[in-house]
Amino acid sequence: MSSEFNELLQRPHGDEAQIWVVGTREQVNHIINEFQVKRVITDRSQFSPLIPAPLAQGRYMALLMR
Repeated sequence: MSSEFNELLQRPHGDEAQIWVVGTREQVNHIINEFQVKRVITDRSQFSPLIPAPLAQGRYMALLMR
C-alpha cells in the first residue's frame, strides 16, 4: 500500500462515512467524474489519490470521506 493510503487509515474518522471505489483505472476515474457531474462532490480533490488496490491485481482504488 502507498504511504498516502496508510496516512488516511491512521486518522481518526469518528462517524464519518466512507465511499470506496475499486476498479480499473478508467472505471474509477469515470465514477469520480460522475460523482462530480451529479454534484455528490464539489471537487475531485475530495477523493484520495488513485492507488493500486492491495488485494486485486490490475485494479485501482480511491476513497471519499464524507
